[in-house]
Amino acid sequence: MDKKHPLVLLHGAVGAKSQFVDLIPLLESYFEVITLDFEGHGTADLTDRPFKIGHFVENVLNIVGPEKFDVFGYSMGGYVALYLALHHPERVGRVFTLATKFDWTLATAEKEVRLLDADKILQKTPHYAQTLQAMHRDWRMVLEKTRDLLIGLGQQNLLTPDILAQITQPVRIAIGDRDSMVSLEETITAYRALQLGELQILPAIPHPFDKISPSLLADAIIQFFTRGNWA
Repeated sequence: MDKKHPLVLLHGAVGAKSQFVDLIPLLESYFEVITLDFEGHGTADLTDRPFKIGHFVENVLNIVGPEKFDVFGYSMGGYVALYLALHHPERVGRVFTLATKFDWTLATAEKEVRLLDADKILQKTPHYAQTLQAMHRDWRMVLEKTRDLLIGLGQQNLLTPDILAQITQPVRIAIGDRDSMVSLEETITAYRALQLGELQILPAIPHPFDKISPSLLADAIIQFFTRGNWA
């Protein structure tokens, strides 16, 4: 049997690799599926350093082998995947992002960080607080460090259209048509900036990963990464 190509799955902000538990079985016949928790998330070791996109890229490179690999990234995971492809083109083949936000300004960052107040989450959505508590070793720390990460992106967007234009790998940018966090406009702008970009709009799909059909997503991933020769 031919060796399967490595496919790395990257979770979103305040998420963990456990988000992919229903997706992985649908992909394992096609790929060597690799997952990880970014530092401080899920079961990953807690560190003193801040959350940074570059640090998450280090986490990926530390866990994958020497082979070239493809990457699927959800939300912030897609941002990490593209930053990884940009700075380590010799390691990354193709990239598929879903629900990734590209329009980072101080205004958009401040809007997003308002959703990361631990006390408000406990008060208004206690079930979500319980989910975060079960997912992470220190969920409050994850929220606090993610707030700082997003403010940093608001101050300096690492993936502007001019920067995205430097990525040479094939990239599919996908968004659900009911995503209330990521706009279709910013998604199209990112897609158009890429040298080898594709755009996919998934029907009746909102932003939260647990609301996305695993079979629908798996079909899209398989179609993209198995089409033609792997590069």
